[in-house]
Amino acid sequence: MNAEGITDPSPSAAFLRDAAQRGDFRALKERRTRIVATIGPASSGPETLKAMAAAGLDVARVSFSHGSIDEAIARIRAIREAIPGIAILADLPGPKVRATPFGEHGAALEENQELDLAIAALAPASDATCIGVELEQGFSELEVGDRIIFGDGGVVLTVLNPGNDRIRVKVTTSGTLHGKPGVTVPSKSMSLSAPTPEDLERVKALVAEEVEAIAISFVRFPEDVVKVREACGHLPCQLMAKIETQEAIDNLEEIVKVSDAVMVARGDLGVRMPIEEIPSLQKRIIRAGIRYAKPVVTATQMLESMIHATTPTRAEVTDVANAVFDGTSAVMLSAETAIGENPALVVETMARVLHRAEQDFPYLEWGASLGVQQVSGDRASALRITAAISGAAWRAAIEEGAAAIIACSASGTTVRSICRFRPAIPIVAVTANDYRARQLRTSWGVSKVLIDSSENERQLADTAMSYLRSEGKVRVGDVVVVLAGSRHTSSPVTDTVRLIRVE
Repeated sequence: MNAEGITDPSPSAAFLRDAAQRGDFRALKERRTRIVATIGPASSGPETLKAMAAAGLDVARVSFSHGSIDEAIARIRAIREAIPGIAILADLPGPKVRATPFGEHGAALEENQELDLAIAALAPASDATCIGVELEQGFSELEVGDRIIFGDGGVVLTVLNPGNDRIRVKVTTSGTLHGKPGVTVPSKSMSLSAPTPEDLERVKALVAEEVEAIAISFVRFPEDVVKVREACGHLPCQLMAKIETQEAIDNLEEIVKVSDAVMVARGDLGVRMPIEEIPSLQKRIIRAGIRYAKPVVTATQMLESMIHATTPTRAEVTDVANAVFDGTSAVMLSAETAIGENPALVVETMARVLHRAEQDFPYLEWGASLGVQQVSGDRASALRITAAISGAAWRAAIEEGAAAIIACSASGTTVRSICRFRPAIPIVAVTANDYRARQLRTSWGVSKVLIDSSENERQLADTAMSYLRSEGKVRVGDVVVVLAGSRHTSSPVTDTVRLIRVE
């Protein structure tokens, strides 16, 4: 025991079983919730990237909302050179409406101040008297009293006099606008759909770079995800639907079915929905993803004060912990690492907060409370078998006090299926190629991903067992649960679970 009463080295199966009975998981040393961080001007340097990786970065997000495609691709290549093996999440901008640029010092807007909004052709630059908006169809569908929101809700304007190319508005929430802030108008005024033609051009470049995941902004219907999948062609890219519109909430189940992962995009969701609804919607979206064994990323303003501060606020720490208790697979840092003063410190702080929250996660109650895993698509029959076997593996691990779970999976489906149970013990994945291995960096609780192209299930299990022994994660007498395919079926399916006692 060390000074904090935490057993060292890695806990044995018996210790974990006893800890589970006591509800005490302080001995868990490995962080289970993944960290996604946005790479921007403050974090693009190789030394900063390496420091972020050392601090706990799992997935690097590259936004395509600013700059050219070539600039974003250059950033992706720089990240990969600095951090070999990192997973890349490329974030498509979607039909984002933005203001035309403000001057160097921005524009301060006072409450009750009146000003004009005009289409970009009439106002190529914005100031405190007239703000240009890149809304090609104009403002004809806006009505008196409609709200127009800038950024993440910092400035709100209300329509006084409607029009087409130019309208009169009043400031109802004051603030200062800089750069080219995003503009949120009522959905009835948004005839643009996702993905945009520009998004699909970006997808072509991303396929050439073989990025591991693509986030699709402003998804409203499952067909939006299908369009991007068709554009990906042969590349089995992980498609992440960003849930940030009323339509996405209305069609949540159908969107999750056709996606590979989802994101609780609280920034835009928070300005399109009543703010008091966001915590409940976060829980609903996370639960929907888990029902289908899809990774879920919770995003926006998680440690925003650390853009400048060296420590987060108490409210931010509580927010991060609550995302863990909600069952999120990953959390995302945005401006904190893109333009913040110390990106590596932010990642290190996030890792500490996540790890501490995970020690109080209700592991046993969580797994026991899950319903049947939902499946969809052409492989529904095979997925149902995989889901059933994963559930059996989780129950066996609990009943036998297993020290680890080994999941052999060509596509990663089996790994994600067992991850939904949130087992307290290490999950070691064995897959055949580097690309699939990197994609698993978004999955909760995967301690290690090993590469082994063997088709023999026993050889795959031996590879994982050797790793577990070398890392001191298992001891003689411990039980290890192995999930794998039996090779007796025509389509890929996990249909066997074995319990192996370490000798």
